[in-house]
Amino acid sequence: MRDVLDELVGWWEAGETVGMATVVATFASAPRPAGASMLVGPGGQAVGSVSGGCVEGAVYELADEVVASGTPVLQRYGVSDDDAFAVGLTCGGILDVYVERVDRRSFPQLGDVAADVRAGAPVAVASVVAHPDPAWVGRRLVVRPDGVDGTLGSPRADAAVADDVRGLLAGGRSATLHYGPDGERRGEGLEVFCWSFAPAPRMVVFGAIDFAAAVARVGGFLGYHVTVCDARPVFATSTRFPDADEVVVDWPHRYLAAEAAADRIDERTVLCVLTHDPKFDVPLLEVALRLPRVAYVGAMGSRRTHDARLDRLREAGLTAAELDRLSSPIGLDLGARTPEETAVSIAAEIIARRWGGSGEPLAARDGRIHVIDDRVEAPQ
Repeated sequence: MRDVLDELVGWWEAGETVGMATVVATFASAPRPAGASMLVGPGGQAVGSVSGGCVEGAVYELADEVVASGTPVLQRYGVSDDDAFAVGLTCGGILDVYVERVDRRSFPQLGDVAADVRAGAPVAVASVVAHPDPAWVGRRLVVRPDGVDGTLGSPRADAAVADDVRGLLAGGRSATLHYGPDGERRGEGLEVFCWSFAPAPRMVVFGAIDFAAAVARVGGFLGYHVTVCDARPVFATSTRFPDADEVVVDWPHRYLAAEAAADRIDERTVLCVLTHDPKFDVPLLEVALRLPRVAYVGAMGSRRTHDARLDRLREAGLTAAELDRLSSPIGLDLGARTPEETAVSIAAEIIARRWGGSGEPLAARDGRIHVIDDRVEAPQ
């Protein structure tokens, strides 16, 4: 929903009725992740995508029907290769797409949700997409860290879903949750899709060098909130790093320790150490590699620099397990030479770490293209 939120809210504020289709589950080589949305607005205007073009025509027609009837539909595309080909899902993947009508009456909390998203405040929307009782389908629960708004159908279901959704929200993940009809932890029948609108994950780039400018640019492109940090004020300026969200002048290790103490470093945060100067990077890595929650720690430098750095870190008391968390030399082997090429190699390694990719050419591998995220249940 995030990718079409501005258009959705604009139509909602104007009192229009919109058909919204959302991918709520994927299996095999599905082209878009869970949470991808497509809108069919007034006048038949289409915004967004649920499949990169594969099934948009079929979904568009279904959205028109749902707007007319007011009855939400959970539709699976690509159950078999023949069915997939019939609607254009030639990749052979499976998509579960939930289609609903959105207007002021059906989604009165949308304005407040959009305000939270724009302010960077964590908020989640949990919608019933399947239930034995059709009256439950389409009900929503808006979940914030300190409260809920709405109901799914019973206090028991609300309590169970709110607890689980807060866990997803903390990790910035969207997923389909499964329960018994009344929210029982065991059982089936109730399916709830959760959109998590957490603040953007952080990328902290240490070292105000030309490579850092390229990394900041690609980090912003990938959706990170990018901070560049360096102790040298003559180099750490917003003019040199226009693509960074913030530029901080501070000793890197001191800044990182303060951010961690303030709980602004989490399991989605990536740290790129580009200083390759022992007086900066060794104290910094002592802090970084001991953090309990961080997605990625990479450090730039030649293999000689890397070996010398490891020796210094061992002398500082870091354990083998802590050193194993370090990606150094940073990035994947793409043969990169320029700052821009190096930034791509670093981004490629971050993406591979996040999704479990091997970094090998797809043409050299067999099997499915997309790795199934085992944190989210795939459709049966």
